[in-house]
Amino acid sequence: MFTRILTSALFAGAVAGFIASLLQLGFVQPVLLHAELYESGELVHFGANAAVSAHPDLPGFDLMRDGLSIGFTMLIYCGYALILVAAMALATKRGEVVTARNGMIWGVAGFVVVHFAPGFTLAPEVPGVAAADVYARQAWWFATVAGAAIALWLVAFGRSWLAWGIAALLLLAPHIIGAPEPDQFTGPVPTEIGALFASRAFGVGLVAWVLVGLFAGYFWNRETSEAETA
Repeated sequence: MFTRILTSALFAGAVAGFIASLLQLGFVQPVLLHAELYESGELVHFGANAAVSAHPDLPGFDLMRDGLSIGFTMLIYCGYALILVAAMALATKRGEVVTARNGMIWGVAGFVVVHFAPGFTLAPEVPGVAAADVYARQAWWFATVAGAAIALWLVAFGRSWLAWGIAALLLLAPHIIGAPEPDQFTGPVPTEIGALFASRAFGVGLVAWVLVGLFAGYFWNRETSEAETA
């Protein structure tokens, strides 16, 4: 079974990660590079060059930078796919049938766990914004992701109000407690750019996770069917 999990995850993660990296290069990276111009001081919000800063000239494709970005994104989504396929394998043992079609639902669940649940309180941020201690933020992020993963599993496979109630508490608790925040909010980047970056990061993340679920469901179903007929 481990070989089937690994094979399915590598194929699903590589394909979905490659598509996700292209979406990031096309939609997310230009916003990020725009924000870095404010962080470096090359552009100034409400400054003398504010009138011409809405559409600045940004660097084009860089083989080293963008090539590494594509490679790392594919690697990251292979890791995500490995976790997702392992969960699919566990569900299959419980009698659930995983296909490419319902794999997309698994992908949406993955997006909620990894992106939306922590991002509800700790949204994606552009360079240069004020931030709390990185270790405290990481601890809160990991706890939120773990709680959301358990919660969605209980929602999907729980069979009682108790399980669903625990799931609701796990989803709400991190946001009731609150993420670590800086003492004051400062930063040179216009809020419009920060909002655009967050929305595009969420949008690309959702598409990427749906693709991970689609391909993971397809490859896992195929590998399982071949194993059963062998």
